Amino acid sequence: MITRRELVIALIAAAFAAASTAVVCAHAGQMPVLSSSVFDWKAMTATPTDTGSMRAVIKQPTATLEQLEVHITTLDPGKAPHPPHRHPNEELIIVRQGTVEAQTNGEWKRVGPGSVIFFASNQLHGLRNVGAEAAVYDVVNFKTVATPAATAE
Repeated sequence: MITRRELVIALIAAAFAAASTAVVCAHAGQMPVLSSSVFDWKAMTATPTDTGSMRAVIKQPTATLEQLEVHITTLDPGKAPHPPHRHPNEELIIVRQGTVEAQTNGEWKRVGPGSVIFFASNQLHGLRNVGAEAAVYDVVNFKTVATPAATAE
């Protein structure tokens, strides 16, 4: 037989569980958690930009990340997607084709296909195509509960 005290404890525990579930759903913006998936290059549409084009792949929460964003950029020769900047999320870039320069820790470094660039949270960084052909690179942005707030420039 359940006692009144045990019933009250069970109700409090159930209320906490419901509240934490609501917070997780609200925090994730009601987007479903990404499960194992395949993203076919042929199904991705290139959206023109002022500096080339962009193919969106993913932008949603996963089981361990508040948000995972992946896109593929094609950057025209002599162009930069934007001026050097900073943001709270961490960013990983994998160069597929072309020659780019990445600004990290106050200096520009030139890299080509197969190179990996990591931009840390809230650190000033930039990227530009310094080659004669289009540069193509994969961009992976991730945000967790540990991602800090944005800092002022």
